[in-house]
Amino acid sequence: KHFYITTPFSNRVHIITWNVGSATPPDDITSLLGLNVGDGNTDMYIIGLQEVNSMINKRLKDVLFTDQWSEVCMDRLSPFGYVLVTSQRMQGLLLLIFAKYFHLPFLRGVQTETTRTGLGGYWGNKGGVSARMSVFGHTICFLNCHLPAHMENSDQRMEDFESILQQQQFEGQAATGVLDHDVVFWFGDLNFRIDDLDMQVVKSAIDNNKYSMLWEKDQLNMAKDSETVLEGFQEGPLKFPPTYKFDVGTDTYDTSGKKRKPAWTDRILWRLRVTAPLGAGKRGSISGLTSGTKVTQHSYRSHMEYTVSDHKPVTSIFTLQFPYKVDVPLVTIIVEDEWNSIADATAKFTLAPNYSRSSWDWIGLYKVGFKHHKDYVGYVWAKQEEADFHRQEHQVIWMPLPTSGLEMSSSDSSDFSSEDDSTVHIKTRSRSPSPRKGKQHRYRSSSHSRSRSCSRSGSPAQAKMKEPSITVGSPSCTTTAESESSGQPAEGSSSQVSTAREKDKNMEDSGV
Repeated sequence: KHFYITTPFSNRVHIITWNVGSATPPDDITSLLGLNVGDGNTDMYIIGLQEVNSMINKRLKDVLFTDQWSEVCMDRLSPFGYVLVTSQRMQGLLLLIFAKYFHLPFLRGVQTETTRTGLGGYWGNKGGVSARMSVFGHTICFLNCHLPAHMENSDQRMEDFESILQQQQFEGQAATGVLDHDVVFWFGDLNFRIDDLDMQVVKSAIDNNKYSMLWEKDQLNMAKDSETVLEGFQEGPLKFPPTYKFDVGTDTYDTSGKKRKPAWTDRILWRLRVTAPLGAGKRGSISGLTSGTKVTQHSYRSHMEYTVSDHKPVTSIFTLQFPYKVDVPLVTIIVEDEWNSIADATAKFTLAPNYSRSSWDWIGLYKVGFKHHKDYVGYVWAKQEEADFHRQEHQVIWMPLPTSGLEMSSSDSSDFSSEDDSTVHIKTRSRSPSPRKGKQHRYRSSSHSRSRSCSRSGSPAQAKMKEPSITVGSPSCTTTAESESSGQPAEGSSSQVSTAREKDKNMEDSGV
C-alpha cells in the first residue's frame, strides 16, 4: 500500500562530470557546487568523476580510508545539510550521490552497478558505474561513463554504451534495466570528438563563439539520428567552449606534440521513460507518452577556472517535476527535543502497515551535520519482541547514555558494546563498524552480499537491503532508524544508505 499526494512536486538536481586526470582535489570547489550563487534549493548533488588516481598504492589507501575526492565533497556539502546517500567506485570511475538529510526516508531501493569495457570487458579503466533509486515514488538512474578515446573510435563508443546498458541489471520487479527508470541521467567523459573540421577551423570557431558550427560536426550529436540506443536521449545546447584538451594548469588548448583537437568530450544527457510505443518518424524523436515526469534544464556550462586536469568540469542543474509523490515514511520516530535526563533518552516509533520488521532493526544517534550514514555516535537495537506484534507504538530506551561518549575522539578505535539489546552502544571511531561489531553471536555469512558491500573502512555491508531510514532532527543530534540485511562488515566498491533485511530477494520499496 502506498500513500500519494496527487499534486505535482519538483526536485532540483545538480550534476557534475569531470575527468580529473589523476589530480588531487583543488583547494576550493565552491563554484563547482554552485554554493556561491545557489539559493539552497538544490535537493540532490550527483558527482561523476573519471580518471581518479587508481595507482595500486593510492587504491589501497582509498580502500582503507575514504578517497580524497569523496572526503572533499562531503566536507563541503555536509554543512549545508547534504548526506552521502551512496557511492560507487570502479578504478578511476567514481560516482557520488548526495541528498538533503530530510529526504533520506523517501529515497528507497538504492542499488549500484558497475560494468567494465576496457580490454574487452576485463579492465575497469573504461566502462560505467551507476546508482538507481526511487525518489518519492519515482525511479531515477544516474549513469557515469568513461568511453574509449580517439577520433576514430566513435562506433566503439556506441558499442560500449550499448553493452553497459545491456549488462547493468538491478534487482526488483520494477526498473530492472537502466532505461526502465522514469528518468535516466547519462554523463561522463563520453569522448566524442568533432569530425571533419581541421584544427585551425575549430580554434577559430571557438575564438569567435561559433559553437553551433562545431556542434553540427560533433560525433554524439550526429549519432542521435542513426543510433537506436540513443533514442529518447536529450541534451541542452553546447554554448560553452570544448572542454578537452588543455595544458594542465592553464586555459590553453593542447600545445604538446600530439596537439589534440578540442572536443566536447564531457557531457550530460537525460532521458524520460516512454510508456507508450514510439511512433514512426525521425530517430531520436519522442512521439509516445512519457511517465508524466518533466525535466527542465536550467543551466549547462563548463568551469574554465579549474586547471588541475586537462579536462574542464561540466555541470548542469535540472528541475524534475513529478505528478505525485510518496511522502509518508515507513517508520516515524518521535524524540524529545532536549535530553536532560535518562527519562528523556527514549525514541518512540510507529510503523507503516507495509513495513516488515527485522531482527536487525536498529536506531542510530547522529550529530547534526553528519556526512555519511556510518557517522552515528551510538545505536540501540529495535528488535521486535513477541509482545510487539499488535502494538501501534514502540519505543527504545537509550540507557545508560554516557555524556562523554558523544565527545570522544574519532581517533579512539574502541567500541562500547553490550549483550543486552536495550542498552545503548556508543561508537568512538569515525565511520565505524556495523552495530553488529562486538556481538559475534549475531553475525551471519556475508559471502552472498560482497558485491554490494561498503567501501568505507570498517563499515557495515549494506547488501540487498529493504525499507527506509527515518531521520528526525533535534538540537544536538539526529535519530535515525535503520534495519540491516545479513552480512558481516566487508570491504568493497559501493557504499549504500539502506536499511533493511533481504526478503525473498525482492528490492521493491527498499530504501534509505
